Amino acid sequence: MFALKETKTKAILDLQRAETPLPPAAFLTIRRIACGRKEDELCISRGFPRLFPQSPMTRCVFVPTIPSISLRGMEQIFPSPVDNVNPMDAYASDMRPTVADRPWVMCNMISSVDGAVAIDGVSGGLGGPGDKVVFKAIRAVPDLIVVASGTAIAENYRKPQTSPETQLVRIERGQLPFPRLAIVTRSLRIEPTHRVFDPTARPMIITTADADPVARNALEPVADIVVAGEREVDLNTMLTTVRSNGVKTVLLEGGPTLNGAFVDADLVDELCLSFAPMMLGGTSPRIVAASTNTVPRGFRLDRILHDEGYLFHRYLRTR
Repeated sequence: MFALKETKTKAILDLQRAETPLPPAAFLTIRRIACGRKEDELCISRGFPRLFPQSPMTRCVFVPTIPSISLRGMEQIFPSPVDNVNPMDAYASDMRPTVADRPWVMCNMISSVDGAVAIDGVSGGLGGPGDKVVFKAIRAVPDLIVVASGTAIAENYRKPQTSPETQLVRIERGQLPFPRLAIVTRSLRIEPTHRVFDPTARPMIITTADADPVARNALEPVADIVVAGEREVDLNTMLTTVRSNGVKTVLLEGGPTLNGAFVDADLVDELCLSFAPMMLGGTSPRIVAASTNTVPRGFRLDRILHDEGYLFHRYLRTR
């Protein structure tokens, strides 16, 4: 599987090697991380600031943090009118408690006002400048991003990206600089040469026990394979597994069929739904497809942001 503490140590060292300027010393805070002798020596050799031994395998380091990342302000129209809201601050400060033995699950989707989620098969044409800002703010929150293989292929996914400032803020919160990516696929029909398989950020492949062994062997060198279910991917098993490895927050990015499976299992805790000011008609699916659920899942509206005609809703599941 994957070790968040060990990966965090490497990530901090990678940041230190980078040429990105660090913030003033006033913004340095103490963070306990895992760090062995070899890593300790590497920290010192790279000039990492003020490393102190605490135990044979643990160190405390001064980690840079930035109190607020400056992004374009938006108008909040619910629950109360507020001007110049920073989406990065808004989504980062939202409460997301752990649910039983699984992570909190966010779902982020964009839709036209008539319910279409794609133009020519992809969602990119629905977005605007404000949507891109909110997308980055939401992606800065989770430990793990979950996406169906079909969506990863259609949208030409790559490893998750965050700005250097966001990386520092995530480290200060006790997270890795980048969220990890998990691709859900029962068929394993994704080429190991796809750009999403980056050796610097190996994704996870969530699949089944009876998945094609040839395809699995082809993907094992480029991804960490997680088996969740015999013939169908068991989402509860998947979430329990990643929670046991330190994942507290998951971001679901679709597509609609995978969203439907999460809805059927009643696993969506937070829905971030953006409305684009356009009507498309056509045959585009809704944000949820192939669902067999007939029981309404209640959500309450928590917040609405507005920017140039786009509306950004945050809903929370009522249980």
